[in-house]
Amino acid sequence: MRIAITCVFCFFAAGAFAQSRGVVTIVKDPMIDSLIAKRIVLNNMPSGSGTVKPGAVVSQVGYRVQVFYGSDRREVFSQQAKFKSLYPTLNTYITYKEPNYYLRAGDFRTRLEAQRLMNELRPEFPTLFIFREKINAPNLEYENDK
Repeated sequence: MRIAITCVFCFFAAGAFAQSRGVVTIVKDPMIDSLIAKRIVLNNMPSGSGTVKPGAVVSQVGYRVQVFYGSDRREVFSQQAKFKSLYPTLNTYITYKEPNYYLRAGDFRTRLEAQRLMNELRPEFPTLFIFREKINAPNLEYENDK
């Protein structure tokens, strides 16, 4: 009798823990579909149109001034705050390459522009270097466009 009860119990227990086969449920954020749709629209735009939407980020090779580097994350962020208080219009970028953090500023097309900023920053930040890297191209404002 015990064997029969044990067999019946095992039969029902196996049925309770069985998995349904062939059913896959995908859970995703609805923003994924909208991002895919935007990407398709951008890829279908003619490449030779020569127009860039306002606010669009265009990257190219340019120059940035390295303001600070060190291994202490808090120190890098405090130097960034100090720099932003002195120059609020310039963009700053923090990168991490083991074991140091690097604070770089500006998006300059020419080395001469970066050198001007470096000369201006020298009293506040003693260890300055100019690096050539991919930048976010700044908007050009000409007198004749107005």
